[in-house]
Amino acid sequence: MENYCASGMDAFRNACMAVAAGMYECVLALGFEKLRDSGRRGLGTFGNHPVVGHGTTAPSLFAMAANRYFKTYGVTRDVLAKVAVKNHHNGTMSPKAHFQMEVTEEQVLGAPLICSPLGLFDCCPTTDGAAAAIICRADVARSIRSDPLLVKGLGLAVTSGEPYLKPGFAYTGFPATRQAAQSAYEQAGITPKDLDLAEVHDCFTITEILNYEDLGLCPPGEGWRYVADGRASIGGDVPVNPSGGLKSFGHPIGATGIRMIYEVSQQLWHKAGARQVKDAAIGLAHNLGGPGAVGCVTVLGNA
Repeated sequence: MENYCASGMDAFRNACMAVAAGMYECVLALGFEKLRDSGRRGLGTFGNHPVVGHGTTAPSLFAMAANRYFKTYGVTRDVLAKVAVKNHHNGTMSPKAHFQMEVTEEQVLGAPLICSPLGLFDCCPTTDGAAAAIICRADVARSIRSDPLLVKGLGLAVTSGEPYLKPGFAYTGFPATRQAAQSAYEQAGITPKDLDLAEVHDCFTITEILNYEDLGLCPPGEGWRYVADGRASIGGDVPVNPSGGLKSFGHPIGATGIRMIYEVSQQLWHKAGARQVKDAAIGLAHNLGGPGAVGCVTVLGNA
C-alpha cells in the first residue's frame, strides 16, 4: 500500500476489508520506513512545476496553516508550545518512543526556527521504525485470545493532492480528516463525545490543534483552548496522543498508522502503564496524509 502518511493505516484498512469480505481468515498488516536512508531531510517534495510548489517542504506547508490559524483566531506561538510540552511529557511514559524527555514552554518557544512560526520542537523527528497488526475473523480471534479488540469503523477520504492551490482553501482545517472521521463515526454508531482517547497525526504541533477541530472534539477555532485547558491531557475530556504522538515517536511514514493502532490497542487492553487512560473502551487512530490530501480514521473498541 502507498498512500502518503496514511499508508500503514490504509494497509490495516485493506486487511480488515479482505477479512470482512471473506477472502481471508487472518491477515498481517505491516508498516515500516527507513526514513534516515532517504538521502533527504524529512520528506521534502518533488517538483512538478518550475515555479509552483518549487522548494516546498512539509514544514513550509504547515507553517502556512499555523500563520493562517493565528491570524484567523488571534492566537500566538504559545498555543503550539502547549502541544509540544504535553506530548513530550506523555512520551516519557512510552518505552518505545524516540524522544523520552520533558520540555518546557520556554524551551519550545526559544528553539531555532525551522519555518516560521514552527520551531524545532514544533516538528516531529526524522525516525526509522516498524509496526504490525494481525486482523482475523471474530470467531478465529476468540479462539486465539479471550480479549480480542473489535474494529468498529474505518474511514478514508482523499481530496486534492495540492489543496493549498485550491481557491478558497483556508488551511485552518482539512476536509479529508473531517470526511474520514464522519464515515468512521457513522460505521461505529458513535459521536466524538463517546471516545475515550485518540491518537492523531501531530506531524507538527499546529496539525494536532487542527485535528481536534476536524475530528469534532471541539468547535472550529477552539482547538488551541482544548489543549490549553488540559482537555487533551491524560485525564482530560478525550485524551489525545497519550503515547506522545509523532512528536515523541517520530514519523516513519509507513509505520505510523499501525503504531497508532498499537497504542490504542494497549490502551483498550489496559496495558499502557503510567500513560493508561482510565476505563478506556473506545479509541480512535487518525492519519493525515501528504499536504492534507488524505484522511484515514480507525475506531477500535474492546469487548
